[in-house]
Amino acid sequence: MPRTLVDKIWDAHVVRSIASGQDVVYIDRHLIHEVTSPQAFDEIAARGLELFRPNQIIATADHNVPTLNQHLPIAEPLSRSQVDKLTENCQKYGIELYGLGHQRQGIVHVIGPELGLTQPGLTMVCGDSHTSTHGAFGAIAFGIGTSQVAQVMASQCLLLTRPKRMRVAVEGDLRPGVTAKDLILYIIAQLGTGGATGYFVEYAGSAVRSLSMEGRMTVCNMSIEMGARGGLIAPDATTFAYVEGRPFAPKGQAWNNAVAYWETLYSDEDAVFDAEFVYDAADITPMITYGTNPGMGIPLTGNVPSQVPDAEAESFDKSLKYMGFERGESLLGKQIDYVFIGSCTNSRIEDLRTVAAYVQGKHKAGHVEAIIVPGSKQVEQQAIAEGIDKILAEAGFELREPGCSACLAMNEDKIPAGKYCVATSNRNFEGRQGPGSRTLLASPLVAAITAVQGRIVDITQYLN
Repeated sequence: MPRTLVDKIWDAHVVRSIASGQDVVYIDRHLIHEVTSPQAFDEIAARGLELFRPNQIIATADHNVPTLNQHLPIAEPLSRSQVDKLTENCQKYGIELYGLGHQRQGIVHVIGPELGLTQPGLTMVCGDSHTSTHGAFGAIAFGIGTSQVAQVMASQCLLLTRPKRMRVAVEGDLRPGVTAKDLILYIIAQLGTGGATGYFVEYAGSAVRSLSMEGRMTVCNMSIEMGARGGLIAPDATTFAYVEGRPFAPKGQAWNNAVAYWETLYSDEDAVFDAEFVYDAADITPMITYGTNPGMGIPLTGNVPSQVPDAEAESFDKSLKYMGFERGESLLGKQIDYVFIGSCTNSRIEDLRTVAAYVQGKHKAGHVEAIIVPGSKQVEQQAIAEGIDKILAEAGFELREPGCSACLAMNEDKIPAGKYCVATSNRNFEGRQGPGSRTLLASPLVAAITAVQGRIVDITQYLN
């Protein structure tokens, strides 16, 4: 029978199907960091278990790390404790750790792809909801809870229910100034934050195919924001070119064999999806969020909705009150206090190049604090090698060291209460970037132009 891409990968990893209808699924790659792993390690120790395949686990420190003076001890006690505990556990169990000071350290969902650990056809998990990022390579990748982290450590398997399958196609050419971030914000605004609950989403269509791997990672990264279990894109020549030659990519004949298999990873022509949606790329314009969930997005030139269903009115008005906005108003001209460019959604070298290309020869508005946090040491070093660091410095932007940073305020980088921040991250929840902070999600291009103008503008008027 014709099968979807999800089914092909899933079927290849089923160790056993059980009477309840669930499957025991083998996990190829397990990524860990300092936040969700300590409790799992404690469970392993308490039960006297060994790690089944520690060489299939890769660890890094990202959520709690400072992005300034990383050569110094971490000042915040809890953050320091979590990072130290990760180091201790990795030494105890023989896990490869890319900790602070390591040339491969960075955000877990940035270093996996750039090291070639992320490959088509794999199953990948991490105790982090944005593990869906790795689906951009044609992998089944999803976040897991702490107890499941321990299960994978002990058995390299998980007991799972096969997800429903959804296909979202975007056809046509994207307009000038419209990026992968705008594409996914548009899709989430259309489907809502619960529109893909229970599904694995396959992104397809000519607009998706035209994206770089960095762009595809941005799209898959935010799948979780519409409730999806994960998102993925069938691998193609763009995928293979990105993976080839990276440290953990197959070499020689193993590479040829891998590509021959990867070329079979696509949804069959007659494969049946549980839900399908098709959008026209011409309908997508530069986007920004106005509320406190990623589904509350509008075109930059649009208006905050004036009407919502009665069942949503109370939470909608609560969100607007928190953000300081009114029903029906335009956001154009709103002054911004901070711009944050980073996170596992938009902190790769392509994102930094986009920012540098616009701000070169310009300077940020005086009242705006503009922070750029690369996703990894490799991105940081590449930015320096290309002279991006100098362009950003001359424009008044601060290039920091790698980490999750102000995406989630589990570290020293926080947005003050009441301040507005245009962020390239993935979530705009209340207090996500710091207690009382007000977050507006956007693309790196929108963020860069906003920083220079000091306010929200129609960026299409500022494109070269």
